[in-house]
Amino acid sequence: MRGFLASSIGVATAAALALPLALPTPALAETAPVTPAGSTQSLPLVPLGPEQGRATGVPGMSASPRVPEAQGLTAREVKTFSLVGVVWDDAGTELFGRVQVRTRSATTGRWSDWQDVETHNSEHAADPDTAERSSGRVRGSTAPLWVGESDGVEVRVQAEPGADRITREKSSLPSGLRIELVDPGTEGTPPPDGKNGTGNEIGDGDGDDKGEGGSIPGMTMPMAESSMANVPMAPLGANEIKELNKADATADAVFASDGELDAAAAPYIGPRPKIVTRRGWGADESLREPGFVYTSTVKAAFVHHSASGNNYACKDAPAVLRSLYRYHVVSSGWRDFGYNFAVDKCGTVYEGRAGGVAKPVMGAHTMGFNTNSMGIAVLGSYAKTAPPAAAVDAVAKLTAWKLGLFNADPRGKTWLTSGGGNKFPKGRNVSLNVISGHRDGFATECPGKRLYGQLPPTRTASAKLQGRLAP
Repeated sequence: MRGFLASSIGVATAAALALPLALPTPALAETAPVTPAGSTQSLPLVPLGPEQGRATGVPGMSASPRVPEAQGLTAREVKTFSLVGVVWDDAGTELFGRVQVRTRSATTGRWSDWQDVETHNSEHAADPDTAERSSGRVRGSTAPLWVGESDGVEVRVQAEPGADRITREKSSLPSGLRIELVDPGTEGTPPPDGKNGTGNEIGDGDGDDKGEGGSIPGMTMPMAESSMANVPMAPLGANEIKELNKADATADAVFASDGELDAAAAPYIGPRPKIVTRRGWGADESLREPGFVYTSTVKAAFVHHSASGNNYACKDAPAVLRSLYRYHVVSSGWRDFGYNFAVDKCGTVYEGRAGGVAKPVMGAHTMGFNTNSMGIAVLGSYAKTAPPAAAVDAVAKLTAWKLGLFNADPRGKTWLTSGGGNKFPKGRNVSLNVISGHRDGFATECPGKRLYGQLPPTRTASAKLQGRLAP
């Protein structure tokens, strides 16, 4: 592994040099576009059940070893939110049990039925022993669930029935359970330094807008750092990276390899799809850690589903992404959005973790195999629901381009070294499909049975787009 942190100072300095020199001023901060960047309500869960069934002085514990522990919150009114998840103190502890929520629509005032939240989410995480995993901020978490704009919530968490055969103790829940209620904020440009409320904008100075660099009022250093990672594929401050035909996409490989193009890769780079940038979906760049972590190359693509439910419209996808991002960073303690890319049900491709869409950015998507790979999350849950054809096609197009930049054949196999997980021990060399499902590298249901079944034709379609097969 060749993992390293790209200095935020260097990238941001380069971004600053691309703009007219100006110091931040109060006037600039006041005139910068300001849009709410979202918020997170974190509410501790409490024991549920009759008080007489509880052991004295031990909150949440039952006096009977045959009664599993239960925690939750009774129905209550809260500030508006759109996504929910449950977190706990120790990321190394699994939640064995059932998590259910019901929510009240802020539009209709009606309560939903009880909805199950996917409890096993630890496989979507940074590799063991990495700086991200050992930061001290990472918490255990369920998968997030998109519920739409809501203003009321009720939650119940029940440990799975049964008792430890040796200790005879009842099954229990992880400590520090909390429900996270995430408001994605409204669509648009995030506010200047939404975390601290201070002005670190790269200013417009005297208003001179000569040249393409131009002034971008309200662009903070973290925003410039993220956007600069995609220059020259898109100008600084772009909301999207334009699609390119197969011939023109070869230039992306030069950028991805820092100026050195592998001649073998040149004929096999698929057309570049349109990609909505982080600025385009409204990422609050002040939330993530500064700088980027890169690995040596991209040898494989792991396909995931977000397991956040299918109850969203395509117009809501940016809000879903802002919610997932906030849940990953603020609630779960990751350094940034976990996946390298996301795809919505209409086939729109979105930039995920910051660092440049053409670069080998290390994500936190497939525990044990985040090195020399990329993670693509199809927004939704696809265990029982068939993924839309547009989304599957988008995965083929994205992999044809990104894998092609690193001369990877979508139909082939590759070797990756496990960083440690529940399927392969740390240090084992594993042969995997270049386009794999999450379950190939970790014992999990992800990306869902129905999406996983679409991977064989996706490999073929991706190879055709690269020019490795006749159309």
